[in-house]
Amino acid sequence: MSGRVVIAALAVLVIGGSVVAAQGDDPVAEITPAFETEPMPQAGDSADDVAIWIHPSDPSLSTVIGTDKRGGLAVYDLTGRLIQYTFADGRLNNVDLRYNFPLAGEPSAIVAASNRRGDSLTLFRVDAATRELVEVTAREIETEIDVYGLCLYHSALTGKYFVFVNGEGGEVQQWELFDTGMGKVDATLVREFAVESQPEGCVADDAQGFLYLGEEDVAIWRFDAEPDRPARPVEIARVSDAGPLVDDIEGITLYYTADGGGYLIASSQGSDEYVVYSREETPEYIGRFAIVSSETIDGTSDTDGIDVTNAALGEAFPEGLFVAQDGRNTLPDANQNFKLVPWGEIARQLGLTIDTTWDPRAVGAPEASAPGG
Repeated sequence: MSGRVVIAALAVLVIGGSVVAAQGDDPVAEITPAFETEPMPQAGDSADDVAIWIHPSDPSLSTVIGTDKRGGLAVYDLTGRLIQYTFADGRLNNVDLRYNFPLAGEPSAIVAASNRRGDSLTLFRVDAATRELVEVTAREIETEIDVYGLCLYHSALTGKYFVFVNGEGGEVQQWELFDTGMGKVDATLVREFAVESQPEGCVADDAQGFLYLGEEDVAIWRFDAEPDRPARPVEIARVSDAGPLVDDIEGITLYYTADGGGYLIASSQGSDEYVVYSREETPEYIGRFAIVSSETIDGTSDTDGIDVTNAALGEAFPEGLFVAQDGRNTLPDANQNFKLVPWGEIARQLGLTIDTTWDPRAVGAPEASAPGG
């Protein structure tokens, strides 16, 4: 499906559907997953964060990249089948990616992960031919903090690429990425600031130049993402036992639309829900949803990382894709994994926009370049 579908906001429960009453008049949409990934090879609390890579010529060949904080990175196809498990000697906690990074003279999809083994940054590129990850870290990039969350940012002002990484003590570091000229990626520290307690989830808005950071037990904060700007926090949403955002704040992601709109989505781990805010100068709460069990796939609980894309990904996900980590994989009882949910199902129940026209792969693209990884 292409183009944009705008669904009017729901004012009442859906008859025969799966929107259920919650606190007061605030409904929680219940969504079932279409697919789930194969379980992580490591038992216990292993799966954490996730990123969606979009194939340059055949979106149905896109992949889901998940972290194993007891090991490395797992790459899955859109049915959840494991394609690759790599960097198994690491403890990779959070992951993010951006397209068109200039690597060895070619625009490449670059993947960054926070590595709790060595408290360092680990970098990969996506090989579009194999859909696998190739490690391209130039050296051991040590942060000297207890690394936790991570996200990438492409500056529309300068064209530069950055990694934000945060630590268990509240530290936030911004590193500029650069090509060494030898097909490897290095980084230099360009800014540091802090929040008062442990953050993790973060996402950068490349178009608006913002960093959204989740201080787990406190609030979602917004900062200017440019390294030469003051790091003044703006409160976006605060946690509350009454909801809609219940601690811990975990994964945070952005849904973009072609008209500059879209949504900020956060994992509300304390309520096993996902909270949706408008992507505006002053974001407003819109609604929330939960991922519940189908006849063959269980729902999600204790979710850490999430990701979303508006892109049409073939027959399986023609209206976009939302992916969430599942902290208790119970149908059948197995190691942790990730659930894949059609964006259209979420959008129709919450009255959100479906817009497959905005191109995530165009961010940072030279005007006349061939498609990269």
